Amino acid sequence: MTHENSINESEIRDLIDKVRDNSISRKQFIRTMIGAGLTVPMAAQMLLTSGLAQAQTASTYKPTKRGGGGTLKLLWWQGATLLQPHFASGNKDQEGSRIFYEPLGAWDADGNLIPILTAEVPTLANGGVSRDGKSITWKLKRNVQWHDGVAFTADDVVFTAAYAADPTTSAITSGSYKNVKVTKVDSHTVRVEYQKPSPFWADPLVSAAGMIIPKHIFEAYKGATSRDAPANLKPVGTGPYKFADFKPGDMLRGVINNNYHEANRPYFDSIEMKGGGDAVSAARAVLQTGEYDYAWNLQVEDELLIRLEQGRKGKINIVSGGNIEFIQLNMADPWTETDGERSNPKSKHPILSEFAVRQAISLCVDRDGVQKFIYGRTGIATANFLNNPQRFVSKNTKYEFNPEKAAQVLEAAGWKKGADGIREKGGKKLKLVFQTSINGPRQKTQQIIKQAAQKAGIDMELKSVPGSVYFSSDPANTDTYTKLYADMQMFTTTMLQPDPEGIMDQYLSTEFASKANKWLGRNSTRYSNPEYDKAYLAARSEMDPVKRAALFVRMNDMPINDIAIIPVVFRPSISAAVNNLVAPLSGWDNDLWLLKDWYKTT
Repeated sequence: MTHENSINESEIRDLIDKVRDNSISRKQFIRTMIGAGLTVPMAAQMLLTSGLAQAQTASTYKPTKRGGGGTLKLLWWQGATLLQPHFASGNKDQEGSRIFYEPLGAWDADGNLIPILTAEVPTLANGGVSRDGKSITWKLKRNVQWHDGVAFTADDVVFTAAYAADPTTSAITSGSYKNVKVTKVDSHTVRVEYQKPSPFWADPLVSAAGMIIPKHIFEAYKGATSRDAPANLKPVGTGPYKFADFKPGDMLRGVINNNYHEANRPYFDSIEMKGGGDAVSAARAVLQTGEYDYAWNLQVEDELLIRLEQGRKGKINIVSGGNIEFIQLNMADPWTETDGERSNPKSKHPILSEFAVRQAISLCVDRDGVQKFIYGRTGIATANFLNNPQRFVSKNTKYEFNPEKAAQVLEAAGWKKGADGIREKGGKKLKLVFQTSINGPRQKTQQIIKQAAQKAGIDMELKSVPGSVYFSSDPANTDTYTKLYADMQMFTTTMLQPDPEGIMDQYLSTEFASKANKWLGRNSTRYSNPEYDKAYLAARSEMDPVKRAALFVRMNDMPINDIAIIPVVFRPSISAAVNNLVAPLSGWDNDLWLLKDWYKTT
């Protein structure tokens, strides 16, 4: 029996009480929790959600004056297409928005919550966390200005929460706000109230979902008119850089904010985020030529990255978090309209509704081969959707690659091979459209799966969509991953906090992507399971960390056992930076989460 199985909730509570009365140190507690199978971020989170102040994150920022650093040149090969963080369904648009907008707090590499627009992180000791776990009080920084000179106040925070929660706004971040009440206490204090005790209260107003937008700019464009706001493309934020120019999908420019609310920041005089191209050329432009300072999301074969690093102009950053490259099988019908829309949650997929077909597809996914021949260090084969922190990792799942067994499963289910080698049943051919974004490793992964599926008698048509289109939030675009107008698709979903609550809402029946919410609902598989919904709601208010972890393990297992999703590889964040760039990164937040602290050494 492992230590993790032998430690129980009462022992954990006793340990937390000992930290509270200084009988043991934070470090001793964290060491004990690591022995019980937790990661450092999760152990830190247990102390934070128990109202104990966390270790202060030491700043590594060295510059002694604002500006003077020239232009910071970023290469985002999937270019941003909008700059409204609450519509940013793709990571690329979150990152573009993060240049200008800031949340109250953000997650560092160790899973610590650090203050950005808040004066301090709420705790029991400072009165920010209520003893019943139902109320959080945030004290805001004073003397912060929006880029147009207007003062930042509690009114902006309350407005942001109401804006995102309004169902007619159709915000991608609505799940973080629809079950909370955010009220103004005074000009620089807000209170967040929960209907039930909240073990993970640091979701609304924090990290990617928490970017605060100015009331005076967006108030005229809330609800049904939210898409018409000029500031969706011309942001006015509080961040270290002010908006200069934007060509969607191509180039985004910002200039130094000389009124930024932290001394000696930012270092750079201007910033450029170049979009387009591909991950390989982006890696080359930093590692080999040094033409750019930083390249994001390098989903590139590891063998090639190792070769490019020999150019000695830059280095690869491998940052662990919770990102997962996985396949979604469409539970709805993408080819027939129901109530005027394809992939309507009310419909059923004509082929994938059959479990035997989904089982056969899963048996054709060679995860070990994908890791060995494509990803190497940058993608670890996995049977789980949740892979980090360790406390939430299921031991119940397994995967198997066996095309011959897939053929047997289909044969037993009545799918017979035709003269062309493709199976059919009831007049339906076993033909599927498999889509993903244009990217070398993804196309190679598609090919590996297609070849194995062919052996089993499944015909897959491979579709590749430019990343700027695939991850777009444009409701008129038919090729977005949230619409899923295909039978199956593959992409990476990011885990932007050291807790599963924000990533596991993707399988809630209340989060279906649909015409009604402009396809910004989080559930693009249209998977529905009442037991999943029940477990998720229970986890949101379960204050016992052991019981809560068990609920998330169950949630991980449900869509995997139902084969609505097929995990492929667990992906650390991979980026490249020139050798003299100091860029603090976190696997629990956007790459640009601490852009204010980026600088170059001489």
